[in-house]
Amino acid sequence: MLKQHLQFKLSQKLSPQQIQLMKLIQLPTQAFEQRLKQELEENPALEPGKEDPVSVEDDYQDSYDEGDEGEVINADEINIDDYLSDDEIPDYRTRANNYSGDDEEKQIPYAAGISFNQYLLNQLNTEYLSDEEWSIAEFLVGSVDESGYIRRPISDIMDDLAFTQNIFTDEQTIRQVLKKVQQLDPPGVGARSLDECLLLQLERKESSPSIEMAMEILKKSFEHFSKKHYQKLLQKHDISEEELKEAIGEIEKLNPKPGGSYSGSNKIVEHIVPDFSIRIVDGELELSLNGRNAPELHVSKEYSNMLAGYKNARDKSKSQKDAVMFIKQKLDAAKWFIDAIKQRQQTLYVTMDAIMNYQQEYFLTGDERNLRPMILKDIADLIGMDVSTVSRVANSKYVDTPYGTKLIKDYFSESMKNEQGEDVSTKEIKKILETVIRDEEKRKPLTDDKLAKILKEKGYPIARRTVAKYREQLGIPVARLRKEI
Repeated sequence: MLKQHLQFKLSQKLSPQQIQLMKLIQLPTQAFEQRLKQELEENPALEPGKEDPVSVEDDYQDSYDEGDEGEVINADEINIDDYLSDDEIPDYRTRANNYSGDDEEKQIPYAAGISFNQYLLNQLNTEYLSDEEWSIAEFLVGSVDESGYIRRPISDIMDDLAFTQNIFTDEQTIRQVLKKVQQLDPPGVGARSLDECLLLQLERKESSPSIEMAMEILKKSFEHFSKKHYQKLLQKHDISEEELKEAIGEIEKLNPKPGGSYSGSNKIVEHIVPDFSIRIVDGELELSLNGRNAPELHVSKEYSNMLAGYKNARDKSKSQKDAVMFIKQKLDAAKWFIDAIKQRQQTLYVTMDAIMNYQQEYFLTGDERNLRPMILKDIADLIGMDVSTVSRVANSKYVDTPYGTKLIKDYFSESMKNEQGEDVSTKEIKKILETVIRDEEKRKPLTDDKLAKILKEKGYPIARRTVAKYREQLGIPVARLRKEI
């Protein structure tokens, strides 16, 4: 038997405009400028610059019968988690220059120049090569990767020359041509391995005892060198610690990626534009929002006058009614966009101001050990906004401080208890760990077990595996690879 019953459910949906507001809030400065530019291009009723406020609400209501009230956006009362997940990665964050999904795809103009491979080919023009050698050399240069290496076996290159270039040769001829390629600049180019790359660079240096020893170590003991087995190197080569130190010093001056500086010209360089600035003035913190986030905009007076003109017209033709609808739509959009930008500015400033005050001791000193444990909810509770709104401000915005430009989300961290039962930031522990490793005796670097004991003595009882995790997050290698002579 079927049963019928009524069920009331209270739900709140975000309008398209409110979703757009959330997208505006999460845009970093550069992407926001692109969004602003697009809006100005698409809406002739929106104009840049400062002007006396123009009221058009009265005109809206009288101009046509279908008019409705303009929507008031109250982002604080809306839970946007159902619409924009904290875990999602907005499209604009995966694009060069952080353009949003609303922006037109722009191509960045590049200065004219030659590629790394063409740079190498131009040098080959000065070499005397037979037609066959030139073809092989051209193929080898084409096989050089962006780091400057040829990572394919000679046998594979020989087969490819036969199948793709119709050049039938032997491995010896290819090696002879390869030697000529390896004499090109930058030194080390065309190497097939790291040790060969380093040797090619040493061969071009003026001979000296330390250079000769460095070459011998790379030729005969590269594995011991790469693993920093210094004691084995001392015994195998029968040298003093000072001689070994000088030889290693020569190797450390070399470039392990000779093509790196050239390939960089083919990549997009992302420039960070800080969204906020924090300064210390007379011992007090002073926060400012980047002026590029606070543009002066106003509603077009010309469009408002056009709307009034159509309203006062005696003849109400269909085309005039369509024009009224179009003008009102553009004026509504312009007014909404100006209000949304003001809400964006307020949201950004209030959020960053709360973060600055919460981490006041850090911003006054620059000492990361003074960073308090802070999660998104802490700031959301302080400013009365949703956690997801704080997340959108923190995840994509940068702040310029006296201690450098930092991503705001880096100031957030979980907490753990010290021996006194006090909450301390994991960032504070990482900073102390980094300091301990920096000051360690490099001849006998500290193992993770010893580091854990030192941190416990300092009042931070954490396990060895946690020390290892923090060390890896800091990009610090294990003790054996930190060892120096």
